[in-house]
Amino acid sequence: MEYIIIFIAAVFVNNIVLAQFLGICPFLGVSKKIDTAVGMSAAVAFVMTIATLVTFLIQKFALDPFDLQFMQTISFILVIAALVQMVEIILKKVSPALYQALGVFLPLITTNCAILGVAILAIKKDYNLLTSLVFAVSSAIGFGLALVLFSGIREHLEFVRVPQGMRGTPIALITAGLLAMAFMGFSGIV
Repeated sequence: MEYIIIFIAAVFVNNIVLAQFLGICPFLGVSKKIDTAVGMSAAVAFVMTIATLVTFLIQKFALDPFDLQFMQTISFILVIAALVQMVEIILKKVSPALYQALGVFLPLITTNCAILGVAILAIKKDYNLLTSLVFAVSSAIGFGLALVLFSGIREHLEFVRVPQGMRGTPIALITAGLLAMAFMGFSGIV
């Protein structure tokens, strides 16, 4: 039951993008097309899950035993950067079209605060390894859900008559705010 509560909370109630405002850069930058949003969601999900696993192990077996908690952020960033490089190499070989579509946003996963935030939150919430992985996967699903929903709305906005001064970033920010408000409706569930 604990895992279901963590899942619902991470996907809907405490959505990493819409409630905690982490990962806004790829949320706004890669959300113009659904295909790109799905690819970015998959890449973020992979990196977020593996990064949480590796950073949890580093925290418990290297930083905590040697009283090096002050090295948490820098060591976590290095792990995430290495994982993003691995994903970049794999995508370049497996799906060159997706690699081209993600463009500059793929290396930006390295500095995506959602990935670092989930890794740190899993430690701060004192989760065990399995609970941390459930939290990471759930947060990644929540990130992907928000990104795909937002990109679908933005694709639809291309066919709607929007006033000249509201086109582009202004309407995207208003739409993101409305989407965040819609997700606030889930706040009483957990």
